[in-house]
Amino acid sequence: MSYLKIAKKVFEIESNAISNLSSLLDSNFSDAIGNILNSKGRVIVCGMGKSGIIGKKITATLASTGTPSFFMHPGEAYHGDLGMVTPEDIFLALSNSGETDEVIKLIPFLKDNKNILVSMTGSPMSTLALASDFHLNINVKEEACPLQLAPTSSTTATLAMGDALAVTLMNARGFKPENFARFHPGGSLGRRLLARVEDEMVTEKLPIVHQDSNILDLIESIGFGGLGLCIVDGDNRAIITDGDIRRSIETHGKSIFNISAKDIMTLEPASVPLGTRMEDALLLMDSRKITSLLITNDESILGVLKK
Repeated sequence: MSYLKIAKKVFEIESNAISNLSSLLDSNFSDAIGNILNSKGRVIVCGMGKSGIIGKKITATLASTGTPSFFMHPGEAYHGDLGMVTPEDIFLALSNSGETDEVIKLIPFLKDNKNILVSMTGSPMSTLALASDFHLNINVKEEACPLQLAPTSSTTATLAMGDALAVTLMNARGFKPENFARFHPGGSLGRRLLARVEDEMVTEKLPIVHQDSNILDLIESIGFGGLGLCIVDGDNRAIITDGDIRRSIETHGKSIFNISAKDIMTLEPASVPLGTRMEDALLLMDSRKITSLLITNDESILGVLKK
């Protein structure tokens, strides 16, 4: 038995299932998109078992890409959670067979509540498909499971159709990275696009030296600050980095002890004003190939941003 052969066969079957989806798309998909865009409510995703697990992922993708959505378990829905469904909501029901009892039981309520029902099933003639306003066909020729029992290709197809919905809605809404970042403030993208330099700059115990400070004072100050640089106090905005000191030692050798801060400082180093987005600050640091950036307000140095 070749384990690799089995795995490759799974990939082949499931990739064929996804490839076939494009041939199953029809006006139902476009009409479903149009109704979701025009809705003042949310998209409520519902599914049982493996379909429910896939439904939770579809819900998360929709919600994080600009389409308000939440998942509703059909069993809980039938026992009270339907009270969360407003007439403006779009109901997205998932069932490969289209005959899942827990989902079918919800149809009378949805009809009476005047909800638009969108379904994903592998059977266009199923009870759920026929009761839907818009049906998205996710039929697969075979499951990757050799017994044709465990949902494999069918759940993959459902997930892919959900992604198609979400991405199409993103494009239709003109969803931008800034919008995505608003829903992901804890991620790196949220940090770059939402945060401002004042949110992350170092302001306490900034290492400041005088123009006449000697090399030992500079080294001590840089070590104390832990920023890889020190700020030179004076009429001009200037800094000295640990790299400046290394290069000076290579250039001056033993005579390095005879020079002072003003001899090796960098005038007008890279800086950005208070209120600058982290994204812009990081782009500047990347372009200059630097790891520290001064944050200023007029002529004052307020802090240091470390990459």
